[in-house]
Order: sequence, then structure tokens, then C-alpha cells
Amino acid sequence: MSTTTLPLPRRLASLVRIEHTVFALPFAYVGAFLAADAWPGLANMIWVTVAMVGARTLAMSLNRLVDAEIDARNPRTATRELPTGLLSRAQVLGLSAGALAVFLVAVSQLDPVVHWLWPIPVAMFVVYPYLKRVTWLSHLWLGACLGLAPVGAWLAIAGTAPWEAWSIAGAVLLWVAGFDLFYSLFDLEHDRAEGLHSWAVRFGERGVFLGARAFHAGTVALLAAAGAGLDVSVFYWLGVVATAALLVYEHSIVRPGDLRRLDAAFFALNGVISVVFFAFVAADVLVT
Repeated sequence: MSTTTLPLPRRLASLVRIEHTVFALPFAYVGAFLAADAWPGLANMIWVTVAMVGARTLAMSLNRLVDAEIDARNPRTATRELPTGLLSRAQVLGLSAGALAVFLVAVSQLDPVVHWLWPIPVAMFVVYPYLKRVTWLSHLWLGACLGLAPVGAWLAIAGTAPWEAWSIAGAVLLWVAGFDLFYSLFDLEHDRAEGLHSWAVRFGERGVFLGARAFHAGTVALLAAAGAGLDVSVFYWLGVVATAALLVYEHSIVRPGDLRRLDAAFFALNGVISVVFFAFVAADVLVT
């Protein structure tokens, strides 16, 4: 079926790349499971999932709206739904409003503390698309947006977030920022021509690899620090080891001057990392 004949829901799902929710959702589950130190309950899991899907849909649709003109001038993104007219700005604004409503409904079903904190992630989502216009640190802001997932879920279940929750959030921040550095290489020449800022524009290809390696080493260190503070079993530590091994493999398949496998490193492996780490955390909580 041609993209021009896809039904509206399919075009909206394509716009926000709904399948990429796999990056952040497992880390929200990590926060929920560790907060409860048990099965968090079906209702909590459903509402955490709905909140995450709503939040991510809102973030992505806002990003597409703000960047529509830039995307139209970038050969890599010119075929997206807004630049090609497959979706109108009014339709994407409607999606944003709907996603915000879904997020707020889900938040209202969780611990009262998150009823007051929801503007924080929304404000971060609004700010993020503009940062590439002013700073090459936008990758860290993106990481912080996704790093809210484990903390938000922890708060939603327990009402408080100990330092270990923030350590896991920091790990997610560095993990996301690290693979977003790789992603910035796709647009290096375009960003230079447009006067946009990114780590790749500021430090070049080799700087991207050095930064990503440092960030991902920090990811493993912060996951280990959280484990040291929590009462966890060998399963958690196996999750840390598996995450480290997958990150090492990710860095082994791309290198400066050879980016042929960058798509695989970004999409497939990073999705695997979040799912694998959550699986070990779930085993830690439910089996031991």
C-alpha cells in the first residue's frame, strides 16, 4: 500500500514512529518494578504504559511540528509526513492535543505526587526541538527527556524517588545521548549548511565516537551504582553486564570512516538493550 493511500491512523503512527516507544518504555517498567520491589499491579502497569505512550506521542508530534520546515530541506527527512503533505499541521496539532489528554488521564490514575509534576516533562518536550538552533548540548536534553521515564514511574508507584532512581535516570540520559550522537552523523553536512548545532558539527566524527563511548561508559557505571544502593540479586547484575556487552558490541560495528552499519547500531541494538535490561530487572524482582 502506498503511503499516500494509508489510512489516517497509520500515517499518524508513522509520523511519531510509534514502534520506537521500545527505547523508553522498558525503563519506565524498570522504575515501576524496582519501586514496588514486586509486581506493581495490573492497573499501575496499564496506566504507566498509557502515560508513556501519550508522553512520547506528544513529544514526537511537537518535534515534527517545530522542525517541519527544516525537515523539508533535509534529503533524509524530506519524505516525512508533514513536508510531503501526507499530514497537515492541523492534524498533527490534533494528535498533540489528544496525546496530552491521554497523558493527563493516565497521570490522574497514578500516585498523587505526579498529578503536580506533569508540566515538567511537557515543558521539556516543548523546549527540545528548539535547542539544536542554539546549542550542541541538545543531545543531553533529549537524554534527560527519556531519563524521566524510570523516575516518573518510580514516583507514580511509590510517591518518592530515592537517589537510586535518579542514578538509573542518569544512566538512561547518557545512554540516549550517546546513541543520539551517532544519529547526528546522518545530518552532519545538512546541519552545517543550515547553521544548526550538534555534537557532530561541533566536534566532528571522531568527537562523536569519543563522546558516545564516554557517555555509554557512564551508563554502565550509573546502573552499577544504583544496584549497589538497592537490595538486588544476581539477576540485576547480569542485566548490567548484558547492557555493557551490548554497548561494546554496538561500538564495535561502527567506527570513524565506516558508518555502513550505523542504522543497525542505532535502531536494533538500542531497542534490544532496554528490553534486555528490563527483563533482568523483572527477574530480579519476581524470582528472588
